[in-house]
Amino acid sequence: MGIMDKGMIETWVLPHLTVGLRGFDTTGPLTQIVECIFHRLKTGCQWRELPTKQFFTDKLLNWNSVFYYYNKWSKADCWRTIWINILTKNRQYLDMSSVEFDGSHIPAKNGGDAVGYQGRKACSTTNALFLSDSQGVMLAMSTPQEGQHHDLFQIQMLFEEICTLLKAAGLDLKGLFLNADSGFDPSEFIGACGREEIIANVKENPRNSANLQPQPYESGRPVFDSELYQDRSVIEHANAWIDGFKALLVRFEFSVKNWMSLHFIAFSVIFLRKVNRKLNV
Repeated sequence: MGIMDKGMIETWVLPHLTVGLRGFDTTGPLTQIVECIFHRLKTGCQWRELPTKQFFTDKLLNWNSVFYYYNKWSKADCWRTIWINILTKNRQYLDMSSVEFDGSHIPAKNGGDAVGYQGRKACSTTNALFLSDSQGVMLAMSTPQEGQHHDLFQIQMLFEEICTLLKAAGLDLKGLFLNADSGFDPSEFIGACGREEIIANVKENPRNSANLQPQPYESGRPVFDSELYQDRSVIEHANAWIDGFKALLVRFEFSVKNWMSLHFIAFSVIFLRKVNRKLNV
């Protein structure tokens, strides 16, 4: 069995895949196509190395056809829609007592959109921001940026993008506690949290303390809660679970859309596994 069984694919994935629009005729067996895509995500094999004979019984598709469907669904934001639907219908299984925020640089081997040289990694990377609940369930990611940029690059726009996804899933952001490390200390990030009425628990960076500007919301800079900040370790657990999908360890996808879509699939698989465990207790 793959990372998601046939019943779950039919319930959570197939209803949101775009079919038959403007000549995009879906003549292949959709469940097997999705299983093949999931195999690529889990094993990290190249698209051209997909063992298609293992998945297709009635109608054999080659790897080009599988990638064709995946690329079309990515461009149509189908995988993001699937993730939002899963979040919406399973909100009760999240722990939103606090959320954890962090950035991650991923090596990028094939070039492509939003790739740049990162000196600390000594290679070309893509940088993205991630948000998880207090259990380590990934909730959202920002559009990846070129690796030479730090985590605060375009932070207000990217944080708003993450909040938009959460709101689309019906999650209430007002009064939410958010933990972030000292790299997110500057006022523009704390201000972005304040505009969403999110309480930012950000560890102060001593290098920035002398230059802090007044915050653009009434309550000013929140008092740092060191005990709450200890919960931030779960974002490391979340990253470890994501690393279980080998296609996400190193970026080979040229398109940013395709790269993000692989993450949304991984988020979906991890969360549905957790939901099923709770239902079967």
